[in-house]
Amino acid sequence: MSTTTASTALTHPITQKWPARHPERLQLYSLPTPNGVKVSILLEELGLPYEAHKVSFETNDQLSSAFLALNPNNKIPAIIDPDGPGGAPLALFESGAILLYLAEKTGRFLPQDAARRYETIQWLMFQMGGIGPMFGQVGFFHKFAGKDFEDKRPRDRYIAEARRLLGVLNQRLDGRSWIMGDDYTIADIAIFPWVRNLIGYYGAGDLVGYSDFPHVARALDAFVARPAVVRGLAIPA
Repeated sequence: MSTTTASTALTHPITQKWPARHPERLQLYSLPTPNGVKVSILLEELGLPYEAHKVSFETNDQLSSAFLALNPNNKIPAIIDPDGPGGAPLALFESGAILLYLAEKTGRFLPQDAARRYETIQWLMFQMGGIGPMFGQVGFFHKFAGKDFEDKRPRDRYIAEARRLLGVLNQRLDGRSWIMGDDYTIADIAIFPWVRNLIGYYGAGDLVGYSDFPHVARALDAFVARPAVVRGLAIPA
């Protein structure tokens, strides 16, 4: 990458709050949440050079003008790739979009065959539209402020939906190593951090009857054993 491209990337307002020590590398702005680690795990799997910046919710970094200049929706993760399409810097937010971009940029973890490519994207959307939002609601009502609500109907509704989604996932994984069979893809990288969070950080394994989904459990165990996943789960420190 040319010095000109790196200099252009440095002009983004976010670099005033999070200066880039290595402006020639992809810049990641994130936290080790289920959505955040999707991107750090993929970057570790790809072996791409990158620089991670912690966006602390404790100090409302996500609401700073610098971060909002990169993601007006004030959510992590977000990236700046100084070597984007055509060699120009690309700023991008939404974890699913970032996974697609990096997979297409490198030609890895997304099948080249058109039919299998769209099938993989289908399961990525399954996580974005179903697993992420529903598991997150279970976390809110089981672990966070929602647990104090006297009316348990909202909690029970999300538990039932999380269990249904686990059933869909379990059926898909029956007889398959990964979502797409033998091929490990961005669909797995999107889904399994959320499953891990549901039964781990949220402590909702018993609530959703996790033991009833052995294929999910087997695939999650294989996922968290991958060295790149181990590293990615801890980024940014």
